[in-house]
Amino acid sequence: MAAIRRARTGTWDRFAASDPGLLRLMAGLRTVGAITLTLAVLALLGTDVTHMVAGAMAAMVGTFAIKEKEVRGQAVTLACALPVALASMSLGALLHAQVIAGDVFFVLLIFGAVYGRRFGDRGTALGLIGFQVYFVSLFVRATVDTLPELYLTLTVAFACSAVVRFAVVPETPQRTLGRLREAFRARLAQLVAAQVELLDSTPEELDKVLDTLRQRTARLHEAALMIQGRLEEGTRDAATAARLQRRIADAEIAAERLGVTLLNARSSERADTITLHLPHAPVPVAAHRTPTEDATTGTLRRDLNALHLLIARPAGDGGGMAVAHVRNRLLGYRDEEKLPTASPATQDVFRGIGEAARAVLGLRLALDGPQDQSDDSPATARSREEFDAEDVAMAGLDEEAEEKAGDERTGLRRPTTRAAFQVAVGSTLAIIGGEFLSSQRWYWAVLTCWVVFLNTASTGEIMVKGYRRLVGTVLGVVAGVALAGLVGNNTWLAFGLVLLFIFGMFFTAPLSYALMSFCVTAMLGLLYTLLNTYSLDVLILRIEETALGAACGIIAAVLVLPVHTDSRTDELLGTVLERLRDVVSAAVEQLSGGPAVDLLDKARDLDTALDDLRASTQPLTHPITPLRVRRQTARYLVALLETCAYHARSLAATAELVPYSKTVAADPRLERAGQRIARNIDVIVARVVDESTRGEVTAGASIASILDVDDTGTPRSGTVTYRVLRHLQRLDEGVVGLARPLDVPVAGRNVGSTG
Repeated sequence: MAAIRRARTGTWDRFAASDPGLLRLMAGLRTVGAITLTLAVLALLGTDVTHMVAGAMAAMVGTFAIKEKEVRGQAVTLACALPVALASMSLGALLHAQVIAGDVFFVLLIFGAVYGRRFGDRGTALGLIGFQVYFVSLFVRATVDTLPELYLTLTVAFACSAVVRFAVVPETPQRTLGRLREAFRARLAQLVAAQVELLDSTPEELDKVLDTLRQRTARLHEAALMIQGRLEEGTRDAATAARLQRRIADAEIAAERLGVTLLNARSSERADTITLHLPHAPVPVAAHRTPTEDATTGTLRRDLNALHLLIARPAGDGGGMAVAHVRNRLLGYRDEEKLPTASPATQDVFRGIGEAARAVLGLRLALDGPQDQSDDSPATARSREEFDAEDVAMAGLDEEAEEKAGDERTGLRRPTTRAAFQVAVGSTLAIIGGEFLSSQRWYWAVLTCWVVFLNTASTGEIMVKGYRRLVGTVLGVVAGVALAGLVGNNTWLAFGLVLLFIFGMFFTAPLSYALMSFCVTAMLGLLYTLLNTYSLDVLILRIEETALGAACGIIAAVLVLPVHTDSRTDELLGTVLERLRDVVSAAVEQLSGGPAVDLLDKARDLDTALDDLRASTQPLTHPITPLRVRRQTARYLVALLETCAYHARSLAATAELVPYSKTVAADPRLERAGQRIARNIDVIVARVVDESTRGEVTAGASIASILDVDDTGTPRSGTVTYRVLRHLQRLDEGVVGLARPLDVPVAGRNVGSTG
């Protein structure tokens, strides 16, 4: 039975890790549930197939459009959505025979729906519902005579959506955050498993293992950011949110540091941290192992597997004294006298295991509360005392939280205003072109033009999204042809397959836009079958309208208030660099004896900005991009910034220990190093903002030599001072490394790697 439970837990962990917070699963179940209940109620009312299709589409949009996190906010938005939907359907029916007036109103509606995004989640939801319900009125060819039945259909659809959302598949911020925490734990376990593979990999397997390690490091970081976005609503107070944020950051930093130390231990020279972030980065050469090191490798493998066990085993899963013994042994590596006899690089790995075990203990305390302490070793008791001291210090910082400034851009510079004008122009072109292709189904071109602008901010992003939608549509048409023949006149089989594709649409949306478009098109083929309007010509027309809509969207993005990809990435690059400077300056100031500030919030602001930059560079790094040099440069810059962000996070986490730790002491000499790094970042930011700006990045002696630590040289490996110096050195080298591809002159001698 224990083996069955472990296998079941392992399977669930893999699924939870693949869908953090089960957000995609819940979105699919909620939407499919709302549609199913709507169809059941309408069938009991004797509604015809056309109105059942309208009800299914209304239930779908009434469910997926609402993105607010608080239950009360969702209820208010849903209550406001029904009047908006009724008004939109009424106007669609009234303007059914008024071609020009209907087209003009449709364009105005699109403009208003996009402009409404500036009012937050509620404005976005109501605008989306207004647009989609008007689209439904076109799809089912609503007329004034059919309005009473359509009103009833919409009311049933939104009522069923409310029942499923709040009763059948309820969702609260606390429940979502709990599942996200479990996903983080599962992804952390997967990352440690990949590190075990790294330890044992042969030179031939190393490239593949490193790819897995990079992917799992990025997935862990993604889960941490998702938790960050849910802390405010999902925790009972600010102190709990700060504590959980700290523990998540500790675990992420400890896991990434452990990967770096493993790379160093198996290399003949110190590995670059960038290897964990840049695909196809130079692979470190494996060092020759002595018999003593081979014996130590067995201990290292055992302890890495023990760490994986600590992470993978859920709280309350038993284990008792055995688990406590493993935890105590791993935490003992934080004491220098308990380190095995090995090379300094291998000893660093054991220290890394001890720090990771400490982070796991911190996660358990933050997530599950106080635990049995009867089997604690002195090292474990010391770790618990450190966590208590951190909690007290963070409670003081919460009272001084800073308010974040909003977007101060106005007029046509405001993203929502610019997008509204672009979509309105693109939709106008799509209406005109769509009428030439089909006077009955021209709105498919408008829908494509609309969706390629969703969640995009530059011309390049719109082009890539339009390309992916077209590919998915073509494949969906092929599937639609096959499914139409399979379904025939079986109405309920068709509805069942529609529900399956709707679930697939929501489950795959965050993973692949092309796959989502495939599900949409295949679903539409089935809906046309239900409406007895299916033909191969209709599905081919679907491809033509999709291509036209994508082209109109791209033309509007290029000609109307364009935001070029280069300009967008430069703007975000400047933001990332400014956030990096803020984190490094604040961390060094605190490490130098300055006042305590909330460094982890600054670090997460950096992570958020870097995530936006990574998304904006997708058009530059896409496989179809013809400019290969620019693609490689973009990948290198993002990887280098990810490396700098890792070192900045580590510095921030160490600096937060200064006010109360017995092992971390402030050192005023660090201020000089921080000033050089901040000054270099300012020079690069000025050059990114204005290419005509003159200035040089300063490279010179290593950070350790600047500080002149002591008469014997740098501090002993493994000490906190050594770790701080190492992170500062790597940050200094990383910033200088950023200067070269950005054509910023570098003064001083050439420094080492960018690891």
